[in-house]
Amino acid sequence: MPAHISGRTRGAAVWAAIGLGFSIPFTIALNNLLLAITLIAWLMSWNAPGRLSGFSHPVGRVALLLFALLVLGALHGTATFAGAGLHLRKYADLLWVPVLLSLFCAPAWRTRAIQALALSLVVILMLSCLVRLGLPFPLPSFQGHAGYPVIFKERVTHNILMAFAVYLFAWLALTAASRRAAWCWMVAAVLAFLNVLVMVPGATGYVILGALLLFFGYRCLGWRGLAGATLALSLCVAALITVPNPFHERVSKIVGELEAWRIDQPAQSSPALRLEFYRTTLSIIADHPVTGVGTGGFADAYAEKVKGTARTPTQNPHNEFLLMWAQLGIAGLAALVWLFWRQWRLAARLPTRLEQELAYGLVITMVIGCMLNSLLLDHTEGLFYAWLTGVLYGGLKSADADEGARDKAPA
Repeated sequence: MPAHISGRTRGAAVWAAIGLGFSIPFTIALNNLLLAITLIAWLMSWNAPGRLSGFSHPVGRVALLLFALLVLGALHGTATFAGAGLHLRKYADLLWVPVLLSLFCAPAWRTRAIQALALSLVVILMLSCLVRLGLPFPLPSFQGHAGYPVIFKERVTHNILMAFAVYLFAWLALTAASRRAAWCWMVAAVLAFLNVLVMVPGATGYVILGALLLFFGYRCLGWRGLAGATLALSLCVAALITVPNPFHERVSKIVGELEAWRIDQPAQSSPALRLEFYRTTLSIIADHPVTGVGTGGFADAYAEKVKGTARTPTQNPHNEFLLMWAQLGIAGLAALVWLFWRQWRLAARLPTRLEQELAYGLVITMVIGCMLNSLLLDHTEGLFYAWLTGVLYGGLKSADADEGARDKAPA
């Protein structure tokens, strides 16, 4: 293929990938269309410089290793071919990591991608706030109403994205080129903060938001910033639990349901079910600690554990770490932990302060989210992770990445 045509197809792939950053919070159909365009254009640019660079990237290699373990896990265990194939398709977002890493080598493309994501989150935030005020939106796939102002995603996904949006907007405000832009981003951060806490209930979003704000304080002002952020969050939570609001209602409900749970009785509430899922999954892991039950074999293993009881069977323990261990054994858990640890250590080597801080925030979001949900199984969260990993780490200079990361990553 002539060089000029290859260059154009690579440009098309990058623009489609940037568009993907805007579409992720919206519709799956548009996501799939942009993924197809990205893949076709990337394949057609076969002689473009650096087309395969993502496959030798230190983050891309670990993502590929994790997916390779999932493929190997499909070759053993009790899962049917269809069941194993379904799980491999869900985890296929990991394959996008090296592709996207190779597309986002140029600083200008990474800047546009971050702007596209920020714009999409602003749109979702504004729509959510308008719905909360009672403005109807008769849109396809629209899910919310004034008492439940989500837009295209359910509350868990919505709150995870909005919690990250608070962190993103705050760093955009700090790194803005003008005072007007800084104030606009700060207002957006405050609105997103309120959206998570008092508009859309979601415990996962609460925990992620708290962790991101504490880390934000630490990164801005060190230990003094951490202390200040801790005090501010404590005062905010104390104020919220004294008056009726969605945060107060959600926290009170969770506490009451956990207090009512009895380990010798089948769980009935969502928080209690999660504890029951974790306990039973640990029992499955104890039976298969080294090799696991195979990719896609978790549902059958869990059903066997609860057979003859009144306990609820599940295909998802709502914990990605436990799910990986149950399916792939200790190697799967180690690969997932290594992937996140690799990203954390290499974040200090990214070219700009904004990219570094967003990379740390992404890892915090995923680690906490994966402790409370199986995020890599979910379309939006899994694609968000793969896409933003490709964008942020595409500028990594890997020749001396390991040496620099040891010295510069926060403890």
